[in-house]
Amino acid sequence: MTSFLAFLFVLGVLIFVHELGHFMMARRIGVRVLTFSLGFGPKLLAFRRGDTEYCVSAIPLGGYVKMAGENPEDQRTGAPDEFLSKGKWQRFQVLVMGPVMNIVLALVVMAAVLYRGAQVPAYEQQPVVIGTFVSNSVAERAGLKPGDRIVTVDDKVVDNWEQFSMAIVSKAKRQVAIGYVRDGKPASVILVPAAQGKFEMGDIGVQPVVHPQVAAVSPGQPAEEAGVKAGDVVMAAGGENNISYEHLLASIKSHSQQPLPLTVTRNGETKAITVTPRPIGDKVMIGAQITVFEMETVEPGPIEAVKLSVVKNWEWTKLIVQTLGGLFTRETSVKQLMGPVAIADLSGSAAQAGWIPLFTLMAMISLNLGLLNLMPIPVLDGGHIFILALEGLARRDFSMRVKEKMLLAGFVLLLMLMVTVIYNDLMRIQWIEKLVPWR
Repeated sequence: MTSFLAFLFVLGVLIFVHELGHFMMARRIGVRVLTFSLGFGPKLLAFRRGDTEYCVSAIPLGGYVKMAGENPEDQRTGAPDEFLSKGKWQRFQVLVMGPVMNIVLALVVMAAVLYRGAQVPAYEQQPVVIGTFVSNSVAERAGLKPGDRIVTVDDKVVDNWEQFSMAIVSKAKRQVAIGYVRDGKPASVILVPAAQGKFEMGDIGVQPVVHPQVAAVSPGQPAEEAGVKAGDVVMAAGGENNISYEHLLASIKSHSQQPLPLTVTRNGETKAITVTPRPIGDKVMIGAQITVFEMETVEPGPIEAVKLSVVKNWEWTKLIVQTLGGLFTRETSVKQLMGPVAIADLSGSAAQAGWIPLFTLMAMISLNLGLLNLMPIPVLDGGHIFILALEGLARRDFSMRVKEKMLLAGFVLLLMLMVTVIYNDLMRIQWIEKLVPWR
């Protein structure tokens, strides 16, 4: 139920904003709007105000704004308030405002999320220096070693872990050239990222150099008594330098009622602390909440939040373009495409994690929706804009027969895309996948 309600909320907002863009621009240039609908199919709720009927329809997978004289086959009077009575520039403004509103929504929502403040992994903005490998790592089998710094992915420079993750995520099961530096000497290796998870995201199995961090300290417990404070980053424990989260927990467990020397960093200073773990219930603990890696708190002001939102959306845009381009060059698997079921699943998971993840997901999907609608595929807004542009270059309007053929081609392409994403969604459901003999 959470997934369904979150899905309706996210999709409802995105559709409303998209159609509102078309509606407001149509009204602004004097086009009479007959219907403003959220959803398709049978109307569940409807009311009329002025010339416009506002309604909510049964199929919540889109929406539409019906304008007077919108199609050549509509009954037209030639009145100035009909869509086709307007010039190409005015019609372009109506068509483009839907995608533009989705892009603006992505910028606004992400700015609001960032302005609220959030904790992010500190390593994301650090150089891509390999700390450890996951089990059965593709990178380790290819010959990479801890301490190697990855600098390029397919000749594209990656300055930090966030850029590296975005560069590799769409390259599952495809050959990738990894450029790296070892002992000051550049080198490269060809490897094939594994497909991880139900969305088959590319991964080569490398992890950064990270240190556990104390998130909170319980009063009256060994950590507080020893002087440990929230925010301390544990660099060493029991004589082991660069200790991992798992090894720190094991060290605490093995030092029940025994002094455990810790080396922590606090506000840029290194401090030596000795804590004595003790049994609490059936566990040996120090009374502190510890995270796997160091976190940083991002608390920008309003202007900085907007700037960061622009940067984040630009990074997402490059990833979207890279993914779409990879579909044509076969560098990106079609299995990474997501449909309504996958979006509902992601929305439910984000909603359970809190409002911040949910609104971040909304911003990402809104940007996707805006950019995809600008693609020059007939039936989509971008397709109509493309036809307008061609007519402008030809200095004449195309015949209905030509337009029908173009729209039919776009409809077939869109239908194939819909079948693909729905198939992907269904194959991510385990009990359905088991029924398919070729899986």
